Amino acid sequence: MNSRNEELFKRAQLRIPAGVNSPVRAFRAVGGTPRFFERAFGAYLWDADGKRYIDYIGSWGPMVVGHSHPAVVEAVQAAAARALSFGAPTEAEIELAETICHLIPSMEMVRLVSSGTEATMTAIRLARGFTGRAKIVKFEGCYHGHADSLLVKAGSGALTFGNPSSAGVPADIAQHTIVLDYNNSAQVRELFANQGANIAGVIVEPVAGNMNLILPTNGFLQTLREECTRHGALLIFDEVMTGFRVARGGAQARFGITPDLTTLGKVIGGGMPVGAFGGRSDVMQHIAPLGPVYQAGTLSGNPVAVAAGLATLKLVAQAGYTEAIERTTQALVSGLQAEADRAGIAFSSQSIGSMFGIYFHQQIPQGFAQMMACDKERFNAFFHGMLAQGVYLAPAAFEAGFVSAAHGEEELQATFQAARHVFSTLGA
Repeated sequence: MNSRNEELFKRAQLRIPAGVNSPVRAFRAVGGTPRFFERAFGAYLWDADGKRYIDYIGSWGPMVVGHSHPAVVEAVQAAAARALSFGAPTEAEIELAETICHLIPSMEMVRLVSSGTEATMTAIRLARGFTGRAKIVKFEGCYHGHADSLLVKAGSGALTFGNPSSAGVPADIAQHTIVLDYNNSAQVRELFANQGANIAGVIVEPVAGNMNLILPTNGFLQTLREECTRHGALLIFDEVMTGFRVARGGAQARFGITPDLTTLGKVIGGGMPVGAFGGRSDVMQHIAPLGPVYQAGTLSGNPVAVAAGLATLKLVAQAGYTEAIERTTQALVSGLQAEADRAGIAFSSQSIGSMFGIYFHQQIPQGFAQMMACDKERFNAFFHGMLAQGVYLAPAAFEAGFVSAAHGEEELQATFQAARHVFSTLGA
């Protein structure tokens, strides 16, 4: 029997590069045919062949309340009935901004955009415009969208300027980005001691989710805050992924660190394209038309997307909501670890909030180099085994996973049963 997924993939490749509109969807890291999905509800997805999957990607993070939540769908339908776009202010934009600023107090002012990439790109421009400096610091393995300044890999040695990691990024742009090792506080202090007067800002995923899940070690985020404060640089927390997942107030609330700027996305759109950046009011007042740092967007604050985001945040803001999902996530990683241990597989796992990481290695990695030492081939085999069992994990060993409020005991037990079978096929 011909697979509809395979037919669609062949057709897509004729008109869409690699057949997908975002690279990781192509399954290049794991091999095989990507699934083309037709519908989703709660914790489940259904592909073009009609097969159902337990979803642990959640559209790469936004679906914290589950797919097609009735309150979110109702809000979107009501907004769409009024208008699809105005290109002008709406009251709902104000309400979303007020909600974000209430939940994340460090964001005294906020501007809505249409994607996380747009948010981080503008936050960096704002940091440069506010400080009058050019250099930006990022960390290897952290992804902040596909803006030119951020598509940079580490240079040949510690504390070197970055080199372009994508064709089309001029070297003279990449040279303004300095790449350090995540969780290396000593590198941070050394860099600021030598070049602090030239650094506009530091951008970091406070919990890394783009080299699988990597937690900050004790003191790392505090070192960033101290050095930025000491040298007049801005600390930018990229909470596009962690916002309203690591905690209701984001990673900054969980770890007690106050950044100068924060970027958001994913959850604040409830599955629709929304991003935001915000922070100290004195910094945000440098954004046009109040100040000289230009940013604009025709679809920023789109009424349908804002409606989805508001409905989602109203659910997330309920007492105990994020804590309940965290307990489910903890149960998931504990159960997977138990199944791996039973099979004698070198495996480790961890979670924070409703994000989780699984690693085919005895020890949980603390940075990019350690993550690269994990057994990617065994992960690929596990991924395809779980896919065949109806469990949809991220199709790459370097991506975090996500749990939603719709995941419950039934989904967990089905996942453990699938894992038990797949681990038994991998060999110790």
